[in-house]
Amino acid sequence: MNHASYSERLDYLLELIEKGAASSPKQISKKFDCNEKTIRNMINVLRKQGNNIKYSQMQKKIFY
Repeated sequence: MNHASYSERLDYLLELIEKGAASSPKQISKKFDCNEKTIRNMINVLRKQGNNIKYSQMQKKIFY
């Protein structure tokens, strides 16, 4: 995956999270056609960029 498409995926993931449309990393990995670890890494990148992203184990949902 090149830098542009990775950056686009990060933007799209952040958009999903901000809209409340992001469920668990497992569900998102199916949508992105990648493994769950990749999604967790992408979330960590977004956090390092200053985004306050949390995960609720009760709701099994990622939120902003």
